[in-house]
Amino acid sequence: MDNKMPLTIFWFRRDLRLNDNAGLYNALKSGNPVLPLFIFDKEILDKLEDKDDARVTFIYQAIGQLSKELRKHGSSLLVLYDKATHAWDNIIKEHNVASVYTNHDHEPYATQRDEAVKEKLNKHGIDFKTFKDQVIFEKNEVVKDDGKPYTVYTPYQRKWYSTLKPFYLKAYPTEKYLRNLAETKALSLPTLKEMGFEKSNMHFPGQQYQDVISDYKEKRNFPAVKGTSHIGLHLRFGTVSIRELARTAHAHHEKTWLNELIWREFYMMILYHFPHTMNHAFRPEYDRIKWVNDEKQFKAWCDGQTGYPIVDAGMRELNATGFMHNRVRMIVASFLSKDLLIDWRWGEHYFARKLLDYEMASNVGGWQWAAGSGTDAAPYFRIFNPDSQTKKFDTNLQYIKKWVPEYADFGHYPKPIIDHAFARERCLKAFKAALAK
Repeated sequence: MDNKMPLTIFWFRRDLRLNDNAGLYNALKSGNPVLPLFIFDKEILDKLEDKDDARVTFIYQAIGQLSKELRKHGSSLLVLYDKATHAWDNIIKEHNVASVYTNHDHEPYATQRDEAVKEKLNKHGIDFKTFKDQVIFEKNEVVKDDGKPYTVYTPYQRKWYSTLKPFYLKAYPTEKYLRNLAETKALSLPTLKEMGFEKSNMHFPGQQYQDVISDYKEKRNFPAVKGTSHIGLHLRFGTVSIRELARTAHAHHEKTWLNELIWREFYMMILYHFPHTMNHAFRPEYDRIKWVNDEKQFKAWCDGQTGYPIVDAGMRELNATGFMHNRVRMIVASFLSKDLLIDWRWGEHYFARKLLDYEMASNVGGWQWAAGSGTDAAPYFRIFNPDSQTKKFDTNLQYIKKWVPEYADFGHYPKPIIDHAFARERCLKAFKAALAK
């Protein structure tokens, strides 16, 4: 590749695929050869607590797959391990960059990073263009008639559906323009070891989701059956297109499944408009709650040793697989924030560390919902009873027996770390006191 030739760079982030990729499609039509780029960002990687973090392995494998596909088109992927802003200094020095294309990322760190990169590029006369790719609707596309953001899910969902037109679900035909990729020799990838990580042995779910969506409504609440799609990981890193998922659900009239995708967009819209909710209650009065924050009880919760089998099964599933069934996520979150009166942010942080499909907006939104401090929140006095949840959703204890095999043996299974009736009363008092001020 001639270093003097003007180039368009396409920067992959949360969109690790060639097909139906909005930013890549626009880059390929820019008139310059396109050099694809991925940066393993030290700012993000240095904060990860586990050196065998499975998400790093997943990204690494997805990058390897992208490189292979690009080789088929005589191109390659430039992969750097650096702080994003510093990486761009070197790229500008080494290449004649005409413009940079990428897809939006609205998480607070990503917004700041992109502003800094844009400023740097603009100083060199380089355009920085970003596109909507990871959602159907974003920012102010679904708002109230007065232009204000929705803070309750149901009216947001209604407006989402009424705004939807077929063209929003159309795929970007990137395949037609792949001939516009820059011709390069195979570029080498830094190894996981060079970046201070090791390969995770965790199993990653595939991209087959069609088989569950037809009876998703009937099966989704039962953790012992495969009633959910496990597509969250692929959605998180963009190895699958949101337009494809929404199109499939729409075509099959599977509203229940599509509504879950809309929840994801609702929480992304909330985080965009209310970035403080990343670490503060959406309703400020909930930041006045006097949490107990017992570290020993928190550890028992993390390890799946609370003496409440449905809670323990969920936490053990999470620790072993990086996944937890949605219904069980609500049960364990309610148990931590309401039974144990431990700050929801502790739980949110633990999920952020362990969940393969961790997405800040949905995770924060889900935790605030469970704690009662969020937008479309369950009232604070709605406190899940682990026993009645078990009777309802794991009647034959199949899920519990899988993850808590010693439950049947009373000698080996821990006694409950707290009495639910006592915990319920204590929670009501603590919440009432905080909200009465």
